[in-house]
Amino acid sequence: MKEVIARKIDHELLKHGDLRIDPYFWMNQRDSEEVIAHLRAENSYSEDLMSPVKELQEALYEEIIGRIPKDDESVPYRLRDYWYYVRYEEGGEYPIYCRKYQNLEADEEILLNVNVMAEGKPFYQVSGLSISEDQQHLSFGVDDTGRRIYRIRIKDLRTGEMLLDQIDNTTGSGVWSSDDRFLFYTVKDESLRPYLIKRHTLGTRVEEDVVVYEEKDETFVSFCYKTKSRSYIVIGSSSTVSNEYHIIHADEPEGELRCFQRRERDHEYSFAHYRDHFYIRTNLNGATNFKLMRCPVDATSDDNWEEVLPHRDNVLLEGIELFNGFLVREERFNGLSRMVVKPWEEEEYEIAFDEETYSCWIGQNPEFESETLRFGYTSMTVPSSVYDFDMISRDRVLMKQQKVVGGYDEEAYESKRVWATSHDGVRVAISLVYRKDKFIESKSPCLLYGYGSYGHTIDPYFSSVRLSLLDRGFVYAIAHVRGGEYLGRHWYEDGRQLKKKNTFLDFIACGEFLIQQGYGRADGLYAMGGSAGGLLMGAVTNMAPSLWRGIVASVPFVDVVTTMLDDSIPLTTGEYDEWGNPNEQEFYFYIKEYSPYDNVSGLDYPAIFVNTGYHDSQVQY
Repeated sequence: MKEVIARKIDHELLKHGDLRIDPYFWMNQRDSEEVIAHLRAENSYSEDLMSPVKELQEALYEEIIGRIPKDDESVPYRLRDYWYYVRYEEGGEYPIYCRKYQNLEADEEILLNVNVMAEGKPFYQVSGLSISEDQQHLSFGVDDTGRRIYRIRIKDLRTGEMLLDQIDNTTGSGVWSSDDRFLFYTVKDESLRPYLIKRHTLGTRVEEDVVVYEEKDETFVSFCYKTKSRSYIVIGSSSTVSNEYHIIHADEPEGELRCFQRRERDHEYSFAHYRDHFYIRTNLNGATNFKLMRCPVDATSDDNWEEVLPHRDNVLLEGIELFNGFLVREERFNGLSRMVVKPWEEEEYEIAFDEETYSCWIGQNPEFESETLRFGYTSMTVPSSVYDFDMISRDRVLMKQQKVVGGYDEEAYESKRVWATSHDGVRVAISLVYRKDKFIESKSPCLLYGYGSYGHTIDPYFSSVRLSLLDRGFVYAIAHVRGGEYLGRHWYEDGRQLKKKNTFLDFIACGEFLIQQGYGRADGLYAMGGSAGGLLMGAVTNMAPSLWRGIVASVPFVDVVTTMLDDSIPLTTGEYDEWGNPNEQEFYFYIKEYSPYDNVSGLDYPAIFVNTGYHDSQVQY
């Protein structure tokens, strides 16, 4: 088995008087024959290296797919005159999107059979399905390369024919005007930043489409959607720390945009429309964990906002859902998600759950008139479940629970939440699970997962794939490190920019704690993360190489300094508020201190498995 050694060509990178030598900079030439040949050789080497465990890989694969139902169906939801659902057929890899008119006993209408559409394609993904107001046209996006660049297609649901209209280089989502003559959509630039909102007139040439909005600030991305009320088309611009929205009446699609509230640095807000008011989730005036305000529909600037729910230091307001009789809030308290129901004229109440660590979320609730809240629930021992909750009687009905083919005994597994202490005395939560009859204190291997960026919280969840680890005696753990929002907005602020190292040190502290408390053995601790979590993997490998037996890094973001200095790379400019802008000296040297690629040295590294994608648009190969 011949090792694959990339050719070295020293390339000088000079910034702020600091000289870095990158011998592999030439590999950024993604279309170079030499680069492609090297990547193929890497793949061949990987296959040779893993060949002794090929039978185990195949056995695991069969075991994993054997737990997945060959045919499955989502819980239908009502939207105007139809019930919509997604199903899978045995032998098919892709979803089939369906609906039924008025009731679930009606004949099935197949909107899209992606299995048929994907025939002959090595990769195929459909996204952004949107039904027109007359319910007879469907817009959707297609990506057949894996680079998240979608072509929008439109289907006439009466005839089953595809319209000639095709719109390239989009995010895949379309928004219909009330009269169904126009479709609003988002265009990407050369760096794959969504920046342009256009309006397409059905039946006309795409070249004639009208630019409705252009986002010129390269640190912002744009998007569009329709409010739940279907009264407004919303055009949004978002960065890490601020938002701005424009609105237009859906029945006046050629009208002028109206700015909802102009952007301000460190002001984040979002809103929902209900009758004569907009309800606004905002961090205005130091509301770090967000508060709820409202304003009249014709007076949306912040001097017209009145408080509905004040800011709370210990509760993060994550979202709301509005009904004719109820306001439902998604919140996070002490790390756990919760839902609070407020009848408009009565006292509020919380939907209670009794597990030590779990996750819940508001599901699809597209209609105002309902007295039923659909929500989801899962934990590390409870498969993903869909409930219908009667907001008057407070009864809940389990509509569906993820099926594990071959059977699954929840009582055979145990899940806990424990707390490690990080380098600065801050307590960091860990959710973990193991199979009771396989766990041996201080002798079981342990896999620790982490992410810790963008305020994205990795909540505890069930995985049928994970059972293959647990049933072989592994402990599986999730480190709720800073950089996410597990304990509120401050948890995120303490893990980004010039405080980014807290994320890595938290993760290391969690690994050490698991060994100390007997949830993993000293020579059997593994770590896993992807994308920004792959940066976490690279950093902790450099900072504590002897702690880990092995590392799994999926599409890892590891060349941080060079990447963040290259604004031609997809999404770079929008990342400055997350990592810092290395064009500024303070950020440059701070990032360089932890950037995995810039800190590789002659250490005794653990075994490392890295995978990536040639077409990946988020983290380049």
